[in-house]
Amino acid sequence: MDLKKTNAPDTIITRDMNQMSEEVGNVYELVNILGKRANQISTEIKNELGKKLQEYSSVSDNLEEVFENREQIAISRYYEKLPKPTLMAIQEFDDNKIYYRNPTEITE
Repeated sequence: MDLKKTNAPDTIITRDMNQMSEEVGNVYELVNILGKRANQISTEIKNELGKKLQEYSSVSDNLEEVFENREQIAISRYYEKLPKPTLMAIQEFDDNKIYYRNPTEITE
């Protein structure tokens, strides 16, 4: 996942859920789809951040040895400024980048 290329807004935008759900057919299914995708995005971001910050972890955690690492702070600030996973999921849905299916519906 390339977080730099996301064009999701940083703030919440009021949207017409009825219009967005026309493709899915139900507002609740749309919310379920977006929620699942937001959880996937959140997990990806968390794993990526954990890998980057793991380089800076120390073996012993004495108070005397703890110091501020400017690179670690810069990485943390970058991830804090990213749009929320929900906003990223909504943007992906608007751009038709989300594939979803209902396993209970049989298509022939």
